[in-house]
Amino acid sequence: MRDARVSEEPETVRVRTLFLSDTHLGTKGCQAGLLLDFLKDYDADVIYLVGDIVDGWQLRLGWYWPQGHNDVVQKLLRKVRKGARIVYVPGNHDEFLRDYIGTTFGGIEIAESRIHEAADGRRYLVIHGDQFDMVVRHARWLAHLGDGAYTFALWVNTGLNRVRRRLGLAYWSLSAWAKLKVKNAVNFIGQFEQFLADEARRQGADGVICGHIHHAANREIDGLRYLNTGDWVESCTAIVEHYDGRMEVLHYPSLLRARASAAAEAAEAEPPAEAPDLPGRRAVA
Repeated sequence: MRDARVSEEPETVRVRTLFLSDTHLGTKGCQAGLLLDFLKDYDADVIYLVGDIVDGWQLRLGWYWPQGHNDVVQKLLRKVRKGARIVYVPGNHDEFLRDYIGTTFGGIEIAESRIHEAADGRRYLVIHGDQFDMVVRHARWLAHLGDGAYTFALWVNTGLNRVRRRLGLAYWSLSAWAKLKVKNAVNFIGQFEQFLADEARRQGADGVICGHIHHAANREIDGLRYLNTGDWVESCTAIVEHYDGRMEVLHYPSLLRARASAAAEAAEAEPPAEAPDLPGRRAVA
């Protein structure tokens, strides 16, 4: 379910660069409505689509493409027409696009990876990251099995959170909880992050911006900046680069809640309108 929006539309926020990944368009888990709202709220000079934007794995199993998913694609294309530069770095779920590395579709550049130079001069390796996932590389059947298990967890999560909403409780992610509680999953995330940091160092970069594991992050690893964009299935996160080169992870649902709370507080603080003086009105002693 989409978060409630306040009645007054905010002004569009302009950033230097926007990084999005793991939107998984073409699946029922994709939160396309929130993503479209986010793309209306944020504009950027350059947009990196850091893999798994379209979920080719699920589309091969059965076609699912509602209007909301088409709206997201159209919104991105409109940004290109208005002057934004978009670079699409494919991931494992949209690996069919790797056959078109070096080409441009609708003004969108397809690239295996990119070195992005931020406004402060720091250089970041932009890559999806599945190349450093040993399961994806060497046991694709197991990767597909894991994807099916994740889809099932999302289905369970939908029913669970429907009950939680009725009880007035906040959203809770079963899959995120499992990732952080299961030792092997925690070890996998740590190894993945280390592999990506090592690759960035090998390429002479100051940091890495990736996706793939649906776990947003912004931290230092052995002197390199590791940034993960998260996803638009559960967390609804993105990375933005401000015009001073500062990188920030945005959790869009939290931004919406803060905006709604601020609007409610402003409405409560607004003094009540005085009743107008009417003809024949008598003062009460």
